[in-house]
Amino acid sequence: MSLARLLQLASPTLPVGAYSYSGGLEAAIEAGVVKDAASAEKWIGDVLEFSVCRMELPILERMLEGEDLNEAFLASRETAELRTETVQMGFSLKKLLKDLGAGDVPLDEPSFPAAFAFAARRWKIEPQAALQAYLWAWLENQVMAAVKAVPLGQTEGQKMLLALSKAFPEVKDEGNFAPGLAMLSSKHETQYSRLFRS
Repeated sequence: MSLARLLQLASPTLPVGAYSYSGGLEAAIEAGVVKDAASAEKWIGDVLEFSVCRMELPILERMLEGEDLNEAFLASRETAELRTETVQMGFSLKKLLKDLGAGDVPLDEPSFPAAFAFAARRWKIEPQAALQAYLWAWLENQVMAAVKAVPLGQTEGQKMLLALSKAFPEVKDEGNFAPGLAMLSSKHETQYSRLFRS
């Protein structure tokens, strides 16, 4: 059953609201940094390598081992939007897990990685598989945001998923270095017209 639970955690139908966030991608489109499939793939790949794999995954990996790094993760969010995104998704996953009988995440304000790690531990999902599922869910959400907002065709989106998932970088505890993401995310907070919450 752990494989089924793993797929459930990585599914785009997991009702945590991930679809409503672009994680800075929409601001990159507005700024003209992302304008087609090639630039979308470059943007998503850079955020994956320089932010997600260098900061989020090392923290998630330690959370999967039972360490309480929720406050550290929340403090690492560089903009109000990025912090709100992880808190809202963490709250939604906490509520869902309780409703599913998986237990209560023991945090008042869980980040999404903290709630995800709690679910993986409860459902006895192997840590490396949980990390891959987290990466896949993040990547799929980013690609679907690009398909909607650039806009791109579904085939272009699938090609991006294939290319970027083949090159999933290793977890590197080197710290977050994505200044462009932070700047564009802060600009998105006051962007006049937008589809996404971040």
